[in-house]
Amino acid sequence: MTTSSTPDATDATADSPDSAAVLTGMYAAEAAYLAAGGPGRASFAPLAPYFAPDVVLHQADALPYAGTWRGHAGLERFFLAMSRVWESFDMTEQEFLATGATAVVLTRVRARARATGRELTFPILQTITVRDGRIAEVRPFYWDTAAIADACAVRPAAG
Repeated sequence: MTTSSTPDATDATADSPDSAAVLTGMYAAEAAYLAAGGPGRASFAPLAPYFAPDVVLHQADALPYAGTWRGHAGLERFFLAMSRVWESFDMTEQEFLATGATAVVLTRVRARARATGRELTFPILQTITVRDGRIAEVRPFYWDTAAIADACAVRPAAG
């Protein structure tokens, strides 16, 4: 997985600079983590300060990396699961709306499925809860989970 761009502080429209600063810092740390090799190769330590120890990430059941991922260890397992699915995962555009403890991030993604080589471009809308200066909960919403699952599925050869 790779990220091609990360937002800077001017990308955030924020009633709460703390939430915007946390998100901006986290996406920059995530880009550095992935650029350094990501799951299994780079240390999660630079990302850890942006997430509460009991962080919860919810992924839709229809996705190849479905489930509820809890805590820092859960996030590390999530990043590993994502890297098994996607050969590349570029966040090409992001818009933030941070109001108090709740933030909404609209991300445009360009990705290539590892199993099939298929490329997709799709939006993800995330609601993110920030508590005590750390991300406590993330709920991503994909516009078309079936298209993502389809792009990642290897079909048996016709016989």
